[in-house]
Amino acid sequence: MKKTVLIGVTACVAIYKTCEIIRGLQKAGVRAKVVMTEHSTNFINPTLFRSLTREPVAVGLFDDRPGDPIHHISLSKEADLFLIAPCTANVIAKLAHGIADDLLTTTALATKAPIVIAPAMNVNMYENVATQENMETLRSRGIAFIDAESGYLACGDVGKGRLADPSVIVSAVLEMLEVKRDLEGKRVLVTAGPTVEPIDAVRFISNPSSGKTGFAIAEAAVRRGADVTLVTGPVDLDDVEGAKTVRVRTACEMFLEVDTVFDDADIAVFTAAVSDFRPSIVADGKLKKGIDDEALTRIELVENPDILATMGKRKRAGQVVVGFAAETGDVEANAREKLVRKNADFIVGNDVSEGKAFGADENQVLLVTKDDAKPLPLMSKADLANVILDAALEQ
Repeated sequence: MKKTVLIGVTACVAIYKTCEIIRGLQKAGVRAKVVMTEHSTNFINPTLFRSLTREPVAVGLFDDRPGDPIHHISLSKEADLFLIAPCTANVIAKLAHGIADDLLTTTALATKAPIVIAPAMNVNMYENVATQENMETLRSRGIAFIDAESGYLACGDVGKGRLADPSVIVSAVLEMLEVKRDLEGKRVLVTAGPTVEPIDAVRFISNPSSGKTGFAIAEAAVRRGADVTLVTGPVDLDDVEGAKTVRVRTACEMFLEVDTVFDDADIAVFTAAVSDFRPSIVADGKLKKGIDDEALTRIELVENPDILATMGKRKRAGQVVVGFAAETGDVEANAREKLVRKNADFIVGNDVSEGKAFGADENQVLLVTKDDAKPLPLMSKADLANVILDAALEQ
């Protein structure tokens, strides 16, 4: 389940950096929701934050409609963490003295979630005894601070008071949320979906793969910090945010795309249901029943390139290759045979008899290595994605 970070935004020139903070959290799979002080709307219109977060932006203390939950209470309960960035000296002072006179400060007073403050202000305001004492008061109550940086300030002064770099803020928040970032610096290649092999202008050979597992793995890898390339056949799914998504149709097209990036990948997960064969001849137009019966009833097939086997043979030391086996018979035996034949590090075997697995949001699989076969309970494909990535890191 996604973590939710409520981001409090106060009236400060550094407010534009909040956009980068939102993006950084989203790339890590965190839901971001914004509450603004009314004065902060003089710097940025709430519409911008609504567009970035795809969530309503809370501003007025009494903006909730009759019958709605009490706004500052409902917001306070949604948050797994309340980040205030940028936070002005004024709001720091209010929080230190328990003043709750707007939606942001009443929410901060009501929440039981951890509060993190990233201050931003003029150097003299930052160094003022009152501000320093207020920050110390809040620290003594368990509120965390992401210290301001020194440098050139918007007012022209030079000194401490500049909002911390958005990447620093995002990293600190993710650490507090205990969001895994164990794939930072690694490159992950994922294939997903079916391939489509045309017979003529309107007919083709394919399969019912939805691509959901591959997309879930790509999303999880992005959240965990990886540089991700997703090569997918035709599926009705949006591009994975934070990943390079390459869309193809045929097995040959998928092979060419995989071939260009495989050698640089640290982990390659081949979930795509690639057609084993394709028609040797593709008709230019539509083949007509009663006219082209010979071509329709005798379709000569040729073998497609075996993407997993080709990449498995050429994998380098330290590179992890994961394959999938969709089976209707003895899943473990077939997965183990595929493991050896394709030179994979492990195979994710699943029973697809009677339409199981294809298109579903959940799956029950078997992780097969050369020494073991580990059955997993039924779980969401999002959870399965992390299990597979964990197993890849253990190889």
